[in-house]
Amino acid sequence: RVASALRKAIISKSIPEGAELTLENTAQELGVSVTPVREAFQILARDGLLEVKQNKCAIVLGVTEKTIREHYQLRAALEGTACMLCCQNNADLSKIKNCVDTAEEALSLQQAGNYTDYNQSFHFEIWEASGNEKMRNLLSELCMEMSELDYALNSQSEHKKIYAALEARDALAARAEMEKHILRSMDDALTYYL
Repeated sequence: RVASALRKAIISKSIPEGAELTLENTAQELGVSVTPVREAFQILARDGLLEVKQNKCAIVLGVTEKTIREHYQLRAALEGTACMLCCQNNADLSKIKNCVDTAEEALSLQQAGNYTDYNQSFHFEIWEASGNEKMRNLLSELCMEMSELDYALNSQSEHKKIYAALEARDALAARAEMEKHILRSMDDALTYYL
C-alpha cells in the first residue's frame, strides 16, 4: 500500500524529481510506521523510481521512458500469465464479469471519473482468480493508473475482449489480449508522462 501510494505520487509528479524523502516524514504523512516506508523505498528503488541513501532518506529519480517500458513489460508478462492460470484452473469468473458490467454501465452514463477504480478492480479480480498469491502480490506493487475518458473507453473495450477469452477458457487468447492491453497502456503512459 505504501509503495503504491508513493509510486502514484512520483508518477503523477506530485512528488517532483529530485525531492528528498525521509523515512520519518514519509511515515508520518502516510500514517504508518517507518518499517513499511523502508520496504516501500526498497521496492521503488528496485523499480528505478528512487535512489535510497544511507542516511534514512531517498531521492526521487522521476519517471523515464525506460522506467515506464520496464514497468509495463513486466505487467504484460505477469498479467498475461494470470489470465492463462484463470483459464487453466477453471476459475470462477463472476467477479471479473461484474467488474466489466459495472464499468460498462458507468461509461454508458459518461461517468469516467470512477473508471480508475473499475480498472483496478478488473485487474485485481484476475490476479485473485489466478490462484497465485505471489503473482498477485507482485502485481499489486506495480499499479500505475491514468484516468481520462479516452483511456477509459479504450481500456473497457479491451477488458471485454479479455473477459470473452477468459469465459471461453482460451488461455492463449486471454494471455494475448491481456498483453496487448498492457502494452497499449504502456504506449499511452509514454505519451502521457513524457
